[in-house]
Amino acid sequence: MLASETWLTVGKLVAPQGMQGELRINPASDFPERFTKPGQRWLQANNEKPHEIDLLKGRKLPGKSIFVVRFAGINSRTAAEALVGQKMLVPSSSRPKLAEGEFHLLDLLGLEARLDEKGPAIGKVTDLTKAGNDLIEIQLLNGRKVLVPLVLAIVPRVELNEGWIKLTPPPGLLEL
Repeated sequence: MLASETWLTVGKLVAPQGMQGELRINPASDFPERFTKPGQRWLQANNEKPHEIDLLKGRKLPGKSIFVVRFAGINSRTAAEALVGQKMLVPSSSRPKLAEGEFHLLDLLGLEARLDEKGPAIGKVTDLTKAGNDLIEIQLLNGRKVLVPLVLAIVPRVELNEGWIKLTPPPGLLEL
């Protein structure tokens, strides 16, 4: 992998699973094969340089949005615990192609949030969460953070090229 490669965070290792070195991963990707198809992946602790690791297998936990993965060389709970908190990365060049009008969730990060197309920004998208539905975290201009469901009724417009999203929140959503 080239040193100049840019990376996409596709998940975060959140806990060991059992005693044999498996790990639970909270996905930040809508492509389950990133967690189930064997092959090269990269892990990154804090802002350190990513290091390569082989994904041997993975599976989705029934009824949950969590995946359980097994990496080469991680064969005990202790070894798995040492990886908790690290991000799983893939090269940005491995992004799947999308149809017209579709977007990658990660592309929403950093976009301005507006209530009107021509109006001022009320905040910025700062994080993504999977909790049954996709949620976007918006840091409002007053510093508060709110979680907004990523559904067409509330986020009817995404303008990636212009750098903003339109919100039509129900009453009280931005005050929570």
